[in-house]
Order: sequence, then structure tokens, then C-alpha cells
Amino acid sequence: MANKTSRKPAKIAKPTLLAGGNPQIAKADGDAPVQAYIAAMPGWKRDVGRTLDALIVRTVPGVRKAVKWNSPFYGIDGQGWFLSFHCFTNYVKVAFFRGASLRPLPPGKSNHKEVRYLDIREEDGLDEAQMRTWIRQAAALPGWVP
Repeated sequence: MANKTSRKPAKIAKPTLLAGGNPQIAKADGDAPVQAYIAAMPGWKRDVGRTLDALIVRTVPGVRKAVKWNSPFYGIDGQGWFLSFHCFTNYVKVAFFRGASLRPLPPGKSNHKEVRYLDIREEDGLDEAQMRTWIRQAAALPGWVP
């Protein structure tokens, strides 16, 4: 008779939440780390992350994904990154790296001339039609290359 060893399922550690509830996810390319980041987003912010990711994927087929500096990044191969988002205490901040070229301009200004932001608060909701327009425009521009 074969000797069977019982194995306990490996425990998967929950990501650490940094200041503002931002998940700490190791830098990595691909959908898996982005999905891990979104799954670790706290409370209502997780739904915002899921919605943003789905809008981006539907609007930009073949979009490139990665987690860098504890934020999901979205880009086009050979063009650079066009968008990222990050959790803060009271909102999710979407960064458009060439946002100054988008119409209408996203409302949040930056110290960087080209960058514009959109802060999404729980009570605000998300204008998905406007977001799709910005995503489409942003993906068509040369992206940011770190």
C-alpha cells in the first residue's frame, strides 16, 4: 500500500496595505499582478478597480498590463504607458500620462506638464462613457516610457 502524506493547502498571504489602503504588490508584467492588486483593493475601491480594468480591456484590445510602484499600469507595446491608478484614503486616482492632450481635459492638474488626473470618490460614481473616451484618446498617443 502506498504511503500517502497529507498536505495542508499553502496559505496565500494577503498583500500589505500601504498608506491610504494602497495594496503592496511586487513589480511584475501581465494581467495576474494587476488582478492581484485589484483583488487587494479595500472596500468600494475594488469595484472601481474592476470597472476601470474592464473598461480599459474592452476599449484597448491587446492592452499591456503591469504593476509598477504599487500601481497597475496600462500601455501599448512599443508605445509606453498611457494610464495607471492608485488607491488613496478617500479616492482612487487615475493618472493619464499624456492627459494634457485629452479632450475634454481630465480635471486634476499635476506638477508634470503632460499629466492629468481623475480622482474617483465613493460618492461620485464613474462616468463610464467619458472614461472610455479618455482611454481611447490616451491609448492613441505616444505613452510614457520610464
